[in-house]
Amino acid sequence: MKARFGPAGNSDSFSAKYKSTLSAPEYLSGIGLDHYEYQCGRGVRVSDSLAEGLRSEAEKYGITLSVHAPYFISLSSVEKEKRDNSINYIIQSCDAAKRLGAERIVIHSGSCSKITRGEALALANDTLIRARREAAERGFEDIIFCPETMGKVNQLGDLTEVLELCRLDDSFLPCVDFGHLNARGFGCIKGREDYLVIIEEIGRMLGTERQKKFHSHFSKIEYTVPGGEKKHLNFDDCGEFGPDYEPLMELIAEKGLSPVIICESAGRQTEDALTMKQHYLSALKEADK
Repeated sequence: MKARFGPAGNSDSFSAKYKSTLSAPEYLSGIGLDHYEYQCGRGVRVSDSLAEGLRSEAEKYGITLSVHAPYFISLSSVEKEKRDNSINYIIQSCDAAKRLGAERIVIHSGSCSKITRGEALALANDTLIRARREAAERGFEDIIFCPETMGKVNQLGDLTEVLELCRLDDSFLPCVDFGHLNARGFGCIKGREDYLVIIEEIGRMLGTERQKKFHSHFSKIEYTVPGGEKKHLNFDDCGEFGPDYEPLMELIAEKGLSPVIICESAGRQTEDALTMKQHYLSALKEADK
């Protein structure tokens, strides 16, 4: 299997041309992409008609789907009500994913600004276990949870923390957001070796099978010191901020990995996803020689 590429939601160029997300699968297939991440960041509002239509169009054009769960999920909140509400948002996201025909949901982990990172991780572990149990009870056991690495220093979700969350259940896959990791590390991803450390750590903690098919977000992100992530950029306006995508695409090709790579560039997520895929395919040809 090859890596799959697509945008997070609709790019500016798509929105200027089309009125409905139902056109996304045909559009993406036509330009050479093969995945679409439906955005429920501000709440899960997916009607049956939309779900049925998008699922049908995605199947028709060979586009696989995933869902980004609401941004306001906080697995590690010190308030029990917020953790319980987070479980409800995850279940709503599972329901939307099931109706859309999506396999994976991406989940933010929350904050650890008021407690220690260890305490935050313990709370997140408990919340995610309860969410997984409820999902299975409701018939969503085939939906894959993808905890995401986060970009702000005071957020739970560095690489180790996300991999620890994924060890709670063999079906969980990490959503490794390389832009977030670079932002919270103040430009720590400088090239191939830094990417290799990340990839190898996934394999060490989760095994080669999950290493091969991990979920990923990629964009160039402006950051501040000591806060971390400030705002998403695109490949044309990134200036001094990274990380560079080329070494990662080459590494994925050389190691025969097949992740889903979602581009979250600001406004140009479709164009930048295609740029990454084209570099990956070129690297794949070189690796096969």
